[in-house]
Amino acid sequence: QVQLVESGGGLVQPGGSLRLSCAASGSVISIWDMGWYRQAPGKQRELVATISTGGITNYADSVKGRFTISRDNAKNTVYLQMNSLKPEDTDVYYCTMGRRLTYWGQGTQVTVAS
Repeated sequence: QVQLVESGGGLVQPGGSLRLSCAASGSVISIWDMGWYRQAPGKQRELVATISTGGITNYADSVKGRFTISRDNAKNTVYLQMNSLKPEDTDVYYCTMGRRLTYWGQGTQVTVAS
C-alpha cells in the first residue's frame, strides 16, 4: 500500500521560508513523476510544481523563482523549498505520485501571515 506523508508546514511571516517534505512508502519514487499541489477549502486545486523521473521540473507561474522542487531517491523523499512566501501562498499542500496523480498524501497546512 502506497503512502505519502507530508511534513514541514506551519505558520510563517511574509517573506519567510519553509521546506516541505514528502516521505513515500510502499513504492519507490524513482519510478514515478512526483508533484506538489495546493488547495484551500472551496477553491480549485492548483499545480505548484512537478519533477519527472529524470529530474525535469515544472512550476506554476505564481511560484517560479521562489519555490524549488527536488527529489532524493535514496531517501524516497520529495521536497519543496519555498522562499519569499506571500500570504496568497496560504493553502493545504499535497504531495502527489504519478503523472495522473495516482496517489495523494494527506496534506500539510501552510499559513503565511504576519
